Formats: sequence, C-alpha cells, structure tokens
Amino acid sequence: MSFGHWIETDRNQITPKSIFLMKTDKTTIVIVDPNEKFFLTYKYFFEEETRYKLLGIYKSMNTLLSNFGRLNPDIIISEVSLHGISGIDGIDFIRKKKKNTKILIMSLQNDFNLIREAFKRGANGYLTKPISKARFFNALEALEEHGVIMGYDVVKKVINSFQQKSLESFSKKENQIIDLLSQGYTYKMIADKLCVTTSAVNFHIQNIYVKLNVNSKSEALEKLRQLEVQRLNAA
Repeated sequence: MSFGHWIETDRNQITPKSIFLMKTDKTTIVIVDPNEKFFLTYKYFFEEETRYKLLGIYKSMNTLLSNFGRLNPDIIISEVSLHGISGIDGIDFIRKKKKNTKILIMSLQNDFNLIREAFKRGANGYLTKPISKARFFNALEALEEHGVIMGYDVVKKVINSFQQKSLESFSKKENQIIDLLSQGYTYKMIADKLCVTTSAVNFHIQNIYVKLNVNSKSEALEKLRQLEVQRLNAA
C-alpha cells in the first residue's frame, strides 16, 4: 500500500481508497488517534503487511462510530484521550454496534486507574506508547490468538497492584517468561530472547501453569485478567 492510495475524506479521518473498491480476507484494523504526527507511522506499519489491512485512521471516536457500519472492522485500536467520546467510553458504543469486535486501548499514560477502567469496560488489551512496529504486530497476533493482550509495562503495573505475593513463588526465569508471554512472544521467541532452548522454555512454562493452575498460555493470560477483575469487585 503506497501513501498515494490514501485520501482524507473529512477532517477527522484518513481512509485508503481501496476500501471502496474491494473486500479483503485479511483481519481489518481501524485506528483512532487524535495526534496526526503518528499517522505516517501507522501507514508505514501496514505498507507491506499481508496479514492485516488498515481500513482507516480516525481522529475521533465520534467519527469512527458514524462510519462503523461501512467499515465493520475486526479490531479497533484507540487512544484513550480523544475529543468528544474518550477511547474508554467508546468501548460501550462499539460493543453495541459489534459485540465481538476486539478493542485495544493505547495511551502515553501507564496509569493503573486507566488500565483498570479499560478492562472493566471490556477492552481486550492495553498498550503504552511509543509502540514499535514489532511490538504493534506482536500485540495484534496475541490479540487474535488469545483474545487479550497487555504490554510489558502494563503487566508489571497490574501484577504489582494485586498479585505480588503470589508471584513471589515464581523463579527469576519464570518471571521473565511471564513478562514475555504477556507481550505475545512465542516459545521460540522467548528462547531466542533468553538464550535458552525451547525445551527449557517449555519446562519453565509448565511450572508456571502448575502454579497458576492453568493449562495453556491463553488460560494464563486470562487468569491474570480475571484475578484483576476479582480484586476490583472486592475493593
């Protein structure tokens, strides 16, 4: 996709011409971000992408919602701070239009109250800016595979707030692996990152699953989310 294929249809959105010409089997993405300085970066991310299709970049949640029926995206990535409807408030409106749309919230702020509110409203993930291309697509892959994603720094914030004692039972290596799992790393990627074999990673992950009383990566990530919800409900 070249930058020349993009047109600005109004002051609040940028949309690729191709959306009007054909449908795609790729996972479709819409981004909501009021800061135009990130637009070229987002477009660069998708320039040679074969798995995902960027339908458009919107500057406000209001404009996205008014175009939602035409777009019908699979994943929405929204900044928290928006003019009009905020990214977090927008979750409720999006769910009414398409219940199974995955929603990834992003922000410059690693604020526990924002993180908590986003997940309480039904967000599937939370990432803090700046976001590199690798981190961006790792998050999308994890979101599709497991249904939930939390950035490394977000996981640390959540863990420190409600699960510190239980994580003391994990070894240093297990804590490193938990961090990487939460970022969407595969077993092989973890092995390469930690300079160990995939068999060693598998051994540590099995120990983690036993301690969390789960059977898979997706269950482990979901349990972290459920524990946070339980803590919030008990507060």
